[in-house]
Amino acid sequence: MKRFACSVIALAISGGAALSVQAEDMQEKISQIGTKYTPWGAEKEGNADGSIPAYTGPIAVPATYDPAKPGYRPDPFADEKPLYSVTSENMEQYADQLTEGMQALLRMHPTFRMDVYPTHRTASYPDLYVENAEKNLTACKTVNDELGLSGCYAGTPFPFPKTGNEVMWNRLLKFDQFAFETPVFTGSVVDARGRRNITGVAAMSIQYPIYDPKNTGPIADDAIYEMVRNDFTDPPRKNGQKTVVRDSIDMVGTGRRAWQYLPGQRRVKLAPDISYDTPSPTGGGVAVTDELAIFYGALDRYDFKLQGKKEMFIPYNTYKIQDQAVCPDDVAETPDHLNPDCMRWEKHRVWVVEATLKEGKRHVYPRRVLYFDEDLWGTGIGDNFDAAGNVYRVTHNLPITFYEANGHATDQTVTYDLSTGAYHRSQNTTMGGGWVITDGRPDTFFSPQAMSGGGIR
Repeated sequence: MKRFACSVIALAISGGAALSVQAEDMQEKISQIGTKYTPWGAEKEGNADGSIPAYTGPIAVPATYDPAKPGYRPDPFADEKPLYSVTSENMEQYADQLTEGMQALLRMHPTFRMDVYPTHRTASYPDLYVENAEKNLTACKTVNDELGLSGCYAGTPFPFPKTGNEVMWNRLLKFDQFAFETPVFTGSVVDARGRRNITGVAAMSIQYPIYDPKNTGPIADDAIYEMVRNDFTDPPRKNGQKTVVRDSIDMVGTGRRAWQYLPGQRRVKLAPDISYDTPSPTGGGVAVTDELAIFYGALDRYDFKLQGKKEMFIPYNTYKIQDQAVCPDDVAETPDHLNPDCMRWEKHRVWVVEATLKEGKRHVYPRRVLYFDEDLWGTGIGDNFDAAGNVYRVTHNLPITFYEANGHATDQTVTYDLSTGAYHRSQNTTMGGGWVITDGRPDTFFSPQAMSGGGIR
């Protein structure tokens, strides 16, 4: 008994010492905000060989940008040429900068390549977001087994994350804008035979109530952090359908609430299936709901382990593929994979998180490895594995900057299914005029009552 008691005391002392070291390390990092680190926790300096530059602030708005065409954002780096290309033949040379999923994709498709361009750190945030990120350094806490937040402000919740869940909260509360929408987004699937199929066309509105500039205090512990509404017009079987999704900071007590309006039944119904590993509404069997934007939704089915940071190739500044004049859909969506000529890859530092399915929980992906950019929390790559441990699907985002305001568009997503050879492109606004920033809609617009009142067929 005495030996057991001594062991307990020793563990308590060592645990206390570890916490003390962590607290000292955090205080040191906080003191270096603005010199060594950005307010959102990224390293300001470049890497050792200069292939990742220092962060010096947002990019200048190109002279060719026309505010009268807010959905069109010209490529500020259009004149740049790739530094090199990664292919199936030379991928071993760059293995350290390639996720396991990207390596599998290169091996599977000899025509797939990654043109690596000079790295540009183009993150841009409004002053309030930056100020709130700094407040969160000491104010923001996780609660309820890290499935909720308390005391947090509308900025990066955890600029210096200590756990995998904290990184995931940074992803979920990524900043694009308070409110933005597109008159037309398209979901499509290119099957293994190279045939392009439209899986959904809709007007889409996205709103983050926590980022309303009028909200300056802490976020309520049960606040709705994201609201999404889709009004479908195509294909014909979807015409008239509407969906609304509302996600809460409180994943345990409130969680996700979703509704669908079905014109054939002329009624609105709860849609709890718009979550987790339910097939994505526009995924055509190639993507599940919670891999949109790499990870989308509740954290309760996985244990998230933070593995640190790495230098990796990820899609970045992907203006070209979102330019109708350069890469319209019939040019961009080639057989087997997106047209490499329309893509841009850069080397960036990313946070790496391994997600392992909790005992007793169910998901088509028992394991996932997620990579999130240190500057743009919604940008990166997701490797999703099957029960045999093989790469099943690979997902990545295609980010650009909103020139008319501080912020980014990071929701266009591509998922490659390595088991079938098909791929899914989601929330593609290229042919529909792009994303437009708005002043926001009333919360009632994102309600089941609004859907039923406006539903027609």
